[in-house]
Amino acid sequence: MPPVCGVGYTSALECRGVCAYSGGMKVLVTGSSGLIGGALITRLTGAGHYVVRLVRGTPDRSRGDVVWDPVTGHIERSQLKGIEGVVHLAGENILGLWTKSKKERIHKSRVVATEYLAEALAGMVVRPEVMISASAVGFYGDRGDEWLPEHAPAGRGFLPQLCREWEDASAIARNAGIRVVHPRIGIVLTPRGGALGQMLGPFKMGLGGPIGRGRQYMSWITLDDLLDAFLFMLENPELSGPVNAVSPDPVTNRDFTKTLARTLHRPAFLPVPSFLLNALPGGMARETLLASARVQPAKLQRAGFTYQHSDLESALTHLVG
Repeated sequence: MPPVCGVGYTSALECRGVCAYSGGMKVLVTGSSGLIGGALITRLTGAGHYVVRLVRGTPDRSRGDVVWDPVTGHIERSQLKGIEGVVHLAGENILGLWTKSKKERIHKSRVVATEYLAEALAGMVVRPEVMISASAVGFYGDRGDEWLPEHAPAGRGFLPQLCREWEDASAIARNAGIRVVHPRIGIVLTPRGGALGQMLGPFKMGLGGPIGRGRQYMSWITLDDLLDAFLFMLENPELSGPVNAVSPDPVTNRDFTKTLARTLHRPAFLPVPSFLLNALPGGMARETLLASARVQPAKLQRAGFTYQHSDLESALTHLVG
């Protein structure tokens, strides 16, 4: 049997512990059980890459799972041999009441866990070429109608502070010579879940409407374009640091509401009052649902990234029309 890789292994099972095979990369993925992580694994394998899942629970050794504990920092470091790229997506869900304990879980699952992972990667004899460590457009805070490219400063509040520390947590990997990319991810549109998945039920019944006054900007990206962007970041060495992972067509919440209602052929006249959302403890609604971030994907556009759906109408028509 001819070898499947440059080292000379004749099967993927033999090869996976040492190197990539069939021309692809060996990519470590955290958060593989999530909506984005699960879809990313399918896209990576379809593109010819070999995926290793970093999991917290019982590992599936037949597919090469590696165990880690993001709370204590324990990682099966001996199993990371041959990793060429990393996509780090794991973290506590931002949504929910921001109690003190909730905020602590969010911080630990993102900042502390990223520090542990970056330290493990920096300590490898042969380090990965690239680490894509997720961030969010929450970095910018509530900025009205200001255009926000990657060099725009951080905003104020819990989310901007979290995102700053989240991105800084991978500094040890960057200092060790690993190319680190922080995709600042916007609202991910897919009918399978997330914000759009939650909106579809009420909107299909004609019970949708703007949030508050609807003037806040929503920076969004379809799941397919986000997955393509991850591959683009893996394969393009000129991309590093923060990269806004959004479409070039941010819209106000009111325009988003109108477009979704028109796509579904339903009315949308029932607004969610701001005072009700602001009354929720912890400030989650104020910093997520009511905050305005008009984010520009300047780096992706300069690098020549091609969107499948660059405007909202075509995106929603494709997803739910």
